[in-house]
Amino acid sequence: MKYSGWPEQGELVVGKVDEITDFGVFVDLEEYEDKRGLAHISEVASGWIKNVRDHVREGQTVVAKVLDVDEGSQQIDLSIKDVNEHQRKEKIQEWKNEQKADKWMSIAFGEEVSDERYGEIADALLAEFESLYDAFESAAIHGNEALDDVDLDEGDVDTIVETARENVSVPYVNVTGYVDLECPTGDGVDHIKAALQAAEGNGEVSDEIELSVSYVGSPEYRIQVQAPDYKTAESELEASAERARKSITAAGGTAHYHRERETDDE
Repeated sequence: MKYSGWPEQGELVVGKVDEITDFGVFVDLEEYEDKRGLAHISEVASGWIKNVRDHVREGQTVVAKVLDVDEGSQQIDLSIKDVNEHQRKEKIQEWKNEQKADKWMSIAFGEEVSDERYGEIADALLAEFESLYDAFESAAIHGNEALDDVDLDEGDVDTIVETARENVSVPYVNVTGYVDLECPTGDGVDHIKAALQAAEGNGEVSDEIELSVSYVGSPEYRIQVQAPDYKTAESELEASAERARKSITAAGGTAHYHRERETDDE
């Protein structure tokens, strides 16, 4: 969805070359509704330019810097030459990410979602995140808690999280859980050690998963899992806790699994 407002001076924008003239290049702004800018020939490339078409072509996607905005005359002055290669690649990636986020919004709330409804949800997310993409990525990694401070009702949050986890690809996710292990028998310490080894998987955890168990404070132990996606991470976390439970209960002990810290730091 395109912004209805105006870009700001100094902002980097993505546009498509719409028309090439002897005095410059007209660019349709991809991120803004019905907005068109002009890059004067002196702002197309560094040095003397004999033919503008040697530097840009119609239909080409470019990244430009906004030099000036005159809303009264509906004029936006752009510079293509003031954008370096690093800025160009970074802005293009950001733009592509926002296109993905726009698609996810349509998946979550329907292709026919009204502009008003879309705007309300987007504004709520952007009040807490730098971009819609960041919001969906965070929801995919951290679930509902990532949107705790977002001013949306529970149903909308659930919809965003469900959509994010089904569509967002992230390099990896980290999840953490805790298990309380107690064993009153004389050799209880040994049984707890065995339960912790079971939680770690006894060397049988998949290579794509990193799992570690650490001591927090008696009787609490922390289980941390890093995996390629949320579902895998959650599944392995629960499986780890279950292995510990089976081990300790078989020895006459008890286990309690929980997601939040329950033991205060000393």
